[in-house]
Amino acid sequence: MTSKDYLSQEEIDALLKQANQEPTSGPTIDDVLSPLEQDALGEIGNITFGSAATALSTLLNKKVDITTPKVSVITRAQFESEFPKPHVAIHVEYVDGFEGMNSLVIKTKDAQVIADLMLGGDGNPAEEELNEIHISAVQEAMNQMMGSSATSMSTIFNRFVNISPPGIDILNMSNGHGLGSLPPADPLIKISFRLTIGDLIDSTIMQLLTVKFAKEMVDSLISGSNSEQAPKEKTAPAAARVAQPANPAPAYQQPPVPPQPTMMQPPVDYPYPPQDRPYNGEPHHYGSVPARNLNVQPVQFANFGNGTFSQVDENNLNLLMDIPLKVTVELGRTQKQIKDILELSQGSIIELDKLAGEPVDILVNNKLIAKGEVVVIDENFGVRVTDIVSQWDRIQKLQ
Repeated sequence: MTSKDYLSQEEIDALLKQANQEPTSGPTIDDVLSPLEQDALGEIGNITFGSAATALSTLLNKKVDITTPKVSVITRAQFESEFPKPHVAIHVEYVDGFEGMNSLVIKTKDAQVIADLMLGGDGNPAEEELNEIHISAVQEAMNQMMGSSATSMSTIFNRFVNISPPGIDILNMSNGHGLGSLPPADPLIKISFRLTIGDLIDSTIMQLLTVKFAKEMVDSLISGSNSEQAPKEKTAPAAARVAQPANPAPAYQQPPVPPQPTMMQPPVDYPYPPQDRPYNGEPHHYGSVPARNLNVQPVQFANFGNGTFSQVDENNLNLLMDIPLKVTVELGRTQKQIKDILELSQGSIIELDKLAGEPVDILVNNKLIAKGEVVVIDENFGVRVTDIVSQWDRIQKLQ
């Protein structure tokens, strides 16, 4: 046996110190949130981060999956055991709709993979530390994710939800760096998701919320659903009282021959007391509305059969004749990654998606209306129209 097979004195002391320490029992999730609040919070996270995963998948051009969230509680005393290695912490502030902070914590290795994919790489970064370019790339990815999450929250809570630009920091519990990216409250609600990005990442991403903010979202969700039902329950008896008055007024039919006679509206009794007399629940008529004279006259419509509209439409069309439009001739297009754009220099050649001799596109206000061929007129370029897009196709492109 070699010395590597034995524990060092420092490791032995650490184990003895850990064994002698009494286990600290913190609050459980049941002590902080009720089962209904846990389920509601998990459903909110499931919907919002589902849309965030879709945004990240579009951004990275990779399949991104996020599993059903797990809601738990974490105290600041448990941070060191929860994050033994440096992590990347992203935090955003809610500026509209809610008041609070939302923090995301991911592993540094996962952040490196996301940054490498954002910069056009294959997801296998060689560097071990995040540089400024990688941090900016991760910040933009998290901005897209949290922006999509805020949009989903606007739909869920039926209110406008907006967030501030995300802040990013390295969370290192050994030296206490990066704690400002986490909410200052204790304990915190932790919502864990299993994040998979293709075959590159299979890890856990954590969302940290204050208990107050979590309860505020749950209360807003529950009270919002109840408020939609409450008006119906309250207005139903009132509608029944109006639909069934004590003495229903007789129905009058309008005579077909004008002019219409003057009709008298009969008094209608209301089973409600005046403001200075209490209502004791007994069916008693306290008063009636005096009759009113209703003078009913037949409606007269203008005659539109004299061709007035055609002249108006022609005049309106003439008003649009002097509106300027932007005409663009598009030779071709291509897509480049960020690293390819940064490598461009004087003399670089960009290959387009059009073949030599292929007709160019003629766009009006960025809408395709025709195709043509490039010609030279007195040392100036011109385009000879060879094909006009049909009116039906132009209408479909405008929609």
